[in-house]
Amino acid sequence: MAKLWEKNYSVDALLEEFTVGQDYSLDRELVPADCVGSMAHGRMLCSVGILTENEEASLHAGLAAILREHTEGKFSVLPEDEDCHTAIENRLVRELGDTGKKIHTGRSRNDQILTALRLYARSRLLEIAGAICVLAEGLLDAAQKYKGVPMPGRTHTQVAMPSSVGLWFAAWAEEILDDAEFLRAAFVLLNRSPLGSAASYGTPLPLDRELCARLLGFPSVHNNVLAANNSRGKVESRVLDALDGMGITLSKMASDLILFSLPEFGYFSLPAELCTGSSIMPQKKNPDGLELTRARASVLGGCAHEIKAVIRSLPSGYNRDFQETKEPFLRGLKIALSLPRIMDLTVRKLSVNADALRAAFTPEIFATDAAYALTGQGMSFRDAYREVGLHLDRLGSRDPQAAITNRTSTGTAGNLRLEAAREKSAALGDFFAEQRDASSGAVRELAGFEVNLSPNPARA
Repeated sequence: MAKLWEKNYSVDALLEEFTVGQDYSLDRELVPADCVGSMAHGRMLCSVGILTENEEASLHAGLAAILREHTEGKFSVLPEDEDCHTAIENRLVRELGDTGKKIHTGRSRNDQILTALRLYARSRLLEIAGAICVLAEGLLDAAQKYKGVPMPGRTHTQVAMPSSVGLWFAAWAEEILDDAEFLRAAFVLLNRSPLGSAASYGTPLPLDRELCARLLGFPSVHNNVLAANNSRGKVESRVLDALDGMGITLSKMASDLILFSLPEFGYFSLPAELCTGSSIMPQKKNPDGLELTRARASVLGGCAHEIKAVIRSLPSGYNRDFQETKEPFLRGLKIALSLPRIMDLTVRKLSVNADALRAAFTPEIFATDAAYALTGQGMSFRDAYREVGLHLDRLGSRDPQAAITNRTSTGTAGNLRLEAAREKSAALGDFFAEQRDASSGAVRELAGFEVNLSPNPARA
């Protein structure tokens, strides 16, 4: 089977195995995106007179057939293909002869894979953003529901000051919405068409890059052709950096839930269906989902670092090193989609044990409140602090509910201002929904039918 770079010699078998690696396997996920990118490229070539209308129609039909076969699990990318680009083009050549050989005119595998990765990643990011917004709304609903339930606030893991379950849930909601803002910025960087940049320097053909961008639902082209190719790995790492922020948030939340669902705390309870068992201890119900959330959040951060390590010292223009950025990028996107979904499932099924939370309000948690009560009587805070600290044994029981109610400044337990977070969540949701409608609508119009550019991943 012909390679796109075919020469009058054969590559050593060991070198071929080394250079192909797992690229052919990874590219199976990119078949829909690559076909759609080729559809846009073919239509553009027709618009500038390089393809006839009949040639373009034949190529479009051939690509549509590959898309349908891929959906049915019947289109293969084999090791000897090297990548999906070769598998798709060879199929077109077999079916269409010389017409199939024209699809690569004005294009390099460099801008071809850049385009496919951006189409795939755009679709996946919109899924991830949707999952983040669903989780944020679930957290805000829980914050509203439990805003009056007292919860010990902790620093250094030790009991610190009165707080509430509502404050705890709302904190995670606001943090993940901040993460989504960062993701929005990374999405804008990604959502530009690199098609037509070729091997970093364009071509002498009169390509209409703007038409390709419109056909694929990109709001603009990635302007400078060398910058577009230099961006490979850099844009991907920025996307994963944004997702790593979400991973950090959810990892910390998972740690809280693991700790606070221990029998010794009993603040929260995980249902049995979200726990696994032990092979030796019959009584065990382990929070494996939460533990793996922590672990996979770390792996997600590692994916971003891995890409940056590959590209850090590369000269400009295409280098084969870029191939090694594909696997961590695809892996990171899959992990990032699973994390908010698992945490949303956990939040929806979590039980809040109000009695255990109130019982945790031992007298010392009110020490700071007692100091502020003395400042209300005219004592300086530093003297009040010393007075309370030297006589902690005098702290008696207090009403946790009153301690929450007394906190009325913005963002405290008695004044969560959930409406501000909901407004932010709605704005982010609207932005990503608009992007989803625009991109999927453009691809649907181009292909003539609905195309899933990021097929559902296996469990990450």
